[in-house]
Amino acid sequence: MPDSRVELDQVPTVPPHVEMRLLSQPRYLCGARDAVSSISKRFGFDDQTAGQLALAVDEALCNIIRHGYGGAADRPIWLRIWPLGEKSAGGTAEGIRIVLEDEAQQVDPVKIKSRDLTEVRPGGLGVHIIQQIMTAARYEKREGTQGGMRLIMSKKLEPKDGSTNSASSSGERQAALVKGKG
Repeated sequence: MPDSRVELDQVPTVPPHVEMRLLSQPRYLCGARDAVSSISKRFGFDDQTAGQLALAVDEALCNIIRHGYGGAADRPIWLRIWPLGEKSAGGTAEGIRIVLEDEAQQVDPVKIKSRDLTEVRPGGLGVHIIQQIMTAARYEKREGTQGGMRLIMSKKLEPKDGSTNSASSSGERQAALVKGKG
C-alpha cells in the first residue's frame, strides 16, 4: 500500500479507506457522527477526542445542509476518511484526515469565517468549533462541472507520553489559519 503522507490540508491521491455518500437530510447526521467516532477510536483517539471529531464533522455537515444547500433534502454530500501517516494496511495511524464534499453554491473560501466571539448569541460557531478541534482545516472550491465545495480536516494523534505535539498546538493551528491554510 502506498504511503498516504501528504500535507495535512491536502486530499491524498490514494483512495479513501472509508467513503460515504449521504443526502442532505439532518436524519443522516447521526450515522456520519457514529462512523467518524468509531473510526477515530480505531485510529487511536480516546473517547473524548473521538467525540470532538464527530462534533466537528456534524458542524460541517449542518453548515452544508443549511448554508450550502439552503435546506434542500435531496442533495449529495460525500464523507471520506483516511488514516494519517499509515505506511501499510492496518498499520499504526498518526491521526485522521476527513474530507467533506458537496455540490452546493461555491463561495470564496476566504469568506468562510467564524463569527465574532464577543457577540453573545446562539449559533454561528461551527467554523470556530472545527478550527479549535482540528489540527488543520481548509475550505476550497471543487473543480469540475458539478461545482461545490470541499472541506479538508486533519487531526494528529497526541503522543501517549503526554508531551505536546507541536503540529497540534494552538499557536501553530492559529498561525495556519491566519496564513489561509484553514
